[in-house]
Amino acid sequence: MNETAKSVEIDFNPKFQRALSLMEETDKNIFITGRAGTGKSTLLNYFHNNTKKNAVILAPTGVAAVNIGGQTIHSFFHFKPNVTPASIKKKKSAQKEKPTIYKKLTAIIIDEVSMVRADLLDCVDKFLRLNGPNSKRPFGGVQMIFIGDLYQLPPVVTSKEREIFRSHYASPYFFSAKVMEKLDMEFVELEKVYRQKDDEFIRLLNAIRNRTVTDDDLALFNKRYDSQFTAPAGAFYLSLTSTNDLADSINEKQLAKLPGKIWKARGIIDGEFGKEYLPTALELNLKKGAQIMLLNNDAYGRWINGTIGKITGFKKDDEGGEIITAKLDNGESVEISPYTWKIYRFYLKNDELCSEDVGSFTQYPVRLAFAVTIHKSQGKTFENVIIDVGRGTFAHGQVYVALSRCTSLAGIVLKQPLKKSHILMDWHIVKFLTRTQYDKAEQKLSHDDKLQIIHKAIKEKKNLEILYLKAKDEKSRRTIRPLFVGEMEYSGHPFVGMDAYCLTRKENRRFNVDRILEICVSLNK
Repeated sequence: MNETAKSVEIDFNPKFQRALSLMEETDKNIFITGRAGTGKSTLLNYFHNNTKKNAVILAPTGVAAVNIGGQTIHSFFHFKPNVTPASIKKKKSAQKEKPTIYKKLTAIIIDEVSMVRADLLDCVDKFLRLNGPNSKRPFGGVQMIFIGDLYQLPPVVTSKEREIFRSHYASPYFFSAKVMEKLDMEFVELEKVYRQKDDEFIRLLNAIRNRTVTDDDLALFNKRYDSQFTAPAGAFYLSLTSTNDLADSINEKQLAKLPGKIWKARGIIDGEFGKEYLPTALELNLKKGAQIMLLNNDAYGRWINGTIGKITGFKKDDEGGEIITAKLDNGESVEISPYTWKIYRFYLKNDELCSEDVGSFTQYPVRLAFAVTIHKSQGKTFENVIIDVGRGTFAHGQVYVALSRCTSLAGIVLKQPLKKSHILMDWHIVKFLTRTQYDKAEQKLSHDDKLQIIHKAIKEKKNLEILYLKAKDEKSRRTIRPLFVGEMEYSGHPFVGMDAYCLTRKENRRFNVDRILEICVSLNK
């Protein structure tokens, strides 16, 4: 990487440690997920910097690949844009060191997996069966580590592709790939939220995430509605939009309002740094007073990728080069010099996987940021945002991504009232996540084991601690006093249920035993 950002203290909580242990100490396939702000990127970076495995880190898009110091999936496997599983062939040994690299791979990490299409993952599987270590195993015997939040941005399927896609796959998501049907995969959900500190705001965001939001929840969000809102002078508010055109329009209009001449800076591309990797414009048009977003992690810890600031001027440095002066949203005044992003290629050296840079892009690490698309905001954190859910078509997960960028509910301004119809969710995701967690829970603790614990607690009049997962992927920890367990019926469907008094919510509740992920005797009387 080009710079070493100021070290961040890492919280090695139990879920983080379990994920790391599975990644480094086993060859198991893993899906690591978690809500926005739970440390998925921190986990990936830590593993990347410390692993002893021959592992490559891949991403579905160029910008995401640059940010993680990896390659795109297409680049690493030399896939053409229109690749299909049927077009995948065995690599000829005459090619350079690539076939050897594939044979020596022990792990592949795919970040932002929510945006990876099912057909692309089947291409990866077929390629690795042909060119990887073991032709008889899924993905050629290479450990696959998928990281991402499926409730965030989905894969892109064009209108022309949609009908053809439906005839081959249940959904466009990675978990609908043919290879996933029989793949044994561990599941880790990072749960501790670091971006937001307010428990009520975290609860509201989770209700948006899995579309369990109530009218009362919407009313709380809509207290932030102000159609006439104008950011106060000196404040740092960022508009989040659903489309590039809308973001560009807002940025151009706001820039035109500022007095003075436009200051231009043209970036320098070297080597194989294609335009799809560009993290900012090749030519920047800026002015004094313009609001900007910083796009790198500063070596001295003054800002991180996503920090908002305002340009205070332009000046020459000691060597005659131009620098941007800016005031950050925390009040600190900084000088911004050009920055170099690099793209990497993996290669083999003494049977170990190494990476080398094969292209670079040098430009000021800023983007005009009166507005930015929700897509480009993914993974970033802001203090104040303006969201207009009434303009443009919102895809699955977009409202959740937009709202969860902000550190607090008080920092959100809604230009339109939030309605349930704005919150789109794909039920394929809910079914996959709940089924996966139910299956994993059953492997650890069988249905009969759970019944034995419940019967014993009823007999001995003891309380139980349970982790319960509703069919809508709504998870909760509760302390209960079990009263009865046996055959029950709901809407004509029989199930084994438990009647209990919930001490957490002070009410009688009925639970489906199969939906209990964890259960143990409570230590609290």
